[in-house]
Amino acid sequence: MALFSYKADDLFRWITEKSDFLLLDVRNSVDFNRFKVEGPHPINTLNISYFDFMEIEDECLARLPDRNSKIRIVCAQEGSAKYVAEILEKNGFIDVGFLAGGIKSWGNLLVPKPLNHGAPYELYQFIRPAKGSCSYGLLTGEQMMLFDPSRSIDFYLDFADDHNCRIVQTAETHLQADYIAGSRLLQERTGARFFANEHDFAGAKIDYLPLQDNGDIGFGNGGPAVQVKFAPGHTPGSTMYIVDNNFIISGDTIFIKSVGRPDLGGKVTEWSDYLFNTMREVAAIDGSMMVLPGHFIDWSEANSKLNFAESLEKVRAYNKAIYAIDNKADFLAFIEANMRDQPPEYATIRLVNANLKQVDNEEAEVLDLGKNECAASAYAAQQQS
Repeated sequence: MALFSYKADDLFRWITEKSDFLLLDVRNSVDFNRFKVEGPHPINTLNISYFDFMEIEDECLARLPDRNSKIRIVCAQEGSAKYVAEILEKNGFIDVGFLAGGIKSWGNLLVPKPLNHGAPYELYQFIRPAKGSCSYGLLTGEQMMLFDPSRSIDFYLDFADDHNCRIVQTAETHLQADYIAGSRLLQERTGARFFANEHDFAGAKIDYLPLQDNGDIGFGNGGPAVQVKFAPGHTPGSTMYIVDNNFIISGDTIFIKSVGRPDLGGKVTEWSDYLFNTMREVAAIDGSMMVLPGHFIDWSEANSKLNFAESLEKVRAYNKAIYAIDNKADFLAFIEANMRDQPPEYATIRLVNANLKQVDNEEAEVLDLGKNECAASAYAAQQQS
């Protein structure tokens, strides 16, 4: 087999199909340990630096499996992976591919997953495996509404074209800190209406439509209702969207196995009180509703269809220790016990998402890499130790 390039969606498919291959990551160990390819099943991964292949080629080759093994190489920007792939091919390896676009193409990958087969409208979850995040698309007739889209707006536009509809609305659950949001970019490209909570976006240089608590931003004309529910805590303007009284697009407020952390804005006590009040309200919502979170900690939270969707009743059961807290002081103690440093790039991302700072595409790619750190949980805190 000749040397070939592959795409990020090919890699995801091989992982989900449990294909037998070695993923050879040739970035340096620091970058590899900060951000690596992960998926719903274990991945046979080996990290050997590109520079080691340059300096001690024979030793590197000795660490690889036999020449008939499938080897898929990834690097930062593609060039180094192709260089190593050529070394392997020269040394008799017969099934070698390198990731087109490098690790950033994996970082931007979006995987569409339908959520409601057979309904009169279509609801999709767009999973971003590298970021541990989810955005959503609601399709009714020839119209589409997005929730928390990423900056990979060409994906959403192509998806809309493939489904014979156009993007007419986009909404944010809060001012994102962990990734560069796509709503403003889509508004500029398509003229779509941009909905946001002014408690987060008041100072933003964005032409948005302010949300009203308990308002409805659905399409009308027989389409499903989209009820706005303010849910302050993760941020003062955090908002959830209840679709057709069946699905809760919960942003960073309700996660399947955690809750949103309220310390990212530097006002831990105040925002913790907001979140405590919100969680008390969540405890009273109909448990049959399906929670559609903005993030996931890992793939153990996915269901058998590899969707991140769970009934609110089960979510509350998973997090019963959190929901059982009955006073603000104990809730704050829980938050403080599970706090950890936020990534330094979050401050810049907030400014970018408010259109208060402009960055070029290369800088945006760098800011956008890496897993999210938006959950308040013992698991997340332990990862820092």
